[in-house]
This record gives sequence, C-alpha cells and structure tokens, in this order.
Amino acid sequence: MTSVLCAIDARGVATVTLNRPELGNAYDEDLLAALIDGLVTLEADPAVRALVIRGAGRHFQAGADINWLARAAQYDTERAFAASMATTKAMQLLNEFSKPTIAIVKGACFGGGVGMVCCVDVALAAPDAQFGITEVRVGVAPTPISTHMVNAIGLRQTRRYALTGERFDAAEACRIGLVHEVVSADAMEQRLEQVLEAVFLSAPGAIAMTKHSFLAANGLTLDAREMAMLAHESWTQRNSAEGREGTAAFKEKRRPAWFPK
Repeated sequence: MTSVLCAIDARGVATVTLNRPELGNAYDEDLLAALIDGLVTLEADPAVRALVIRGAGRHFQAGADINWLARAAQYDTERAFAASMATTKAMQLLNEFSKPTIAIVKGACFGGGVGMVCCVDVALAAPDAQFGITEVRVGVAPTPISTHMVNAIGLRQTRRYALTGERFDAAEACRIGLVHEVVSADAMEQRLEQVLEAVFLSAPGAIAMTKHSFLAANGLTLDAREMAMLAHESWTQRNSAEGREGTAAFKEKRRPAWFPK
C-alpha cells in the first residue's frame, strides 16, 4: 500500500493523504521518503495552486511509528542521521512550500503531526482532534519540528507542551494558535472550499512572494547547517539509553525507568 497518496484536481488543488490508517498514519522512513518526493514534485508543478494535507481513516497523524523508532535506535551513525534528516527535510519542504497549504485535522495529531500543522498556512481542526507533543515521554526529542513549533505557537506554549507531553483538545489548540478554526465534521468540506475560493481570488505569484517574504525576512527558513544540527540532536537522543528505554516502555505499556518509584 502506498504510504502517501497525491492527487491534483482540475482547479489545481493538490491533496496529499497520509495513508497508513491502520497505524494512525504514523510515519516511518518510507512515509517520509514518499512525502518528500510528493512535496518536491508538487512544488515544481505550475498547475498546483494549493495543497491540502489529510490523514486517511480516523486520524490525521499520530507521530512516529513506535516500532520504527525502536529499529532506528539501533541504526549506525550514518543511517540514524539520515532518518532524522528525513523528518527535518519533510517539515522544511512543507513549511517553505510556495503555494498555500491547508491541513484538515481529525482524531490523533501527535508529535510530527503537530509539526506538520505548525508548517501549514491554514489549519482546520475537527472537534474530536487530540494533540500532543509527546516525544519526551518516549525518551526522544522533537528537534526536527522545534523551530516550526516556536514559530507557530510561540516559545511559551512550546515550552509547556513539548516538555510535559500533555495532551490537549481542539479548543486549546485553537486558543494557543496551533489551529485557526475548529469546524464541525459535517461543515469541514464546505469550510475548506471557502478557504480555497479565497486562495483562487489571489494571484499565485503574489502569494509565493508574500509567503517567501514572511519566512525569509523573519529568519524562519532553515539552511543546511541548521537542518544538520536539528537532525544530529534528534538522532543522538533517539539512539541514547533514554531513547531505547522510552520506546521499550511504550511498547510494553509500562512506566519508563525515569519515573519515580
């Protein structure tokens, strides 16, 4: 089964669907590679006017596949760095995509899923959406998405939710600026069409220039050195003793060794 589905309609609306519904669309190396390829292809296609990102099934994106995290914790240095760079690259491409990007969020949105929401231009959440920046609870660090979280919700909220790993609902996500609107499930597609209609009224070149200016002039783009630093921090923590213990505890449904006795 293809882990990422890409389609473009006659209006130029590209839909990217994360397609591992049996795992809450949790990502692994294959999904990240497919997402990167899809974003690069869609970025280069002049027919694309907007991008909508969704999750197949009940959930938007439940973060990293815990089984993949456990495997990745055993990778050698080169492969471990490449795995973290893939996450960093996917987020960078989504954040700097030159056309308007819209996320439709439902169900679980954890870890990297929150990162994706931070990287889009418009985020619409269903009332049932649940959010969490939960990496620290399994002994890893959300460095590939850290800059995007600070940009989207500010350092104050990022510090709280990324350090505690607390879950929060759609109303709280809207309050802190992670999502723009909470929209009932039966009204979601209509609201999406309204946002797309607004996009179509705007000149594509002007949109691209405006978006680039917002990001670049405010230091919100990532260069190669910054991406390498974020990926390095990610893989070294994932491959640490804490990373191995955290993923093992999650899989075994027990509290990790660092929890007080």
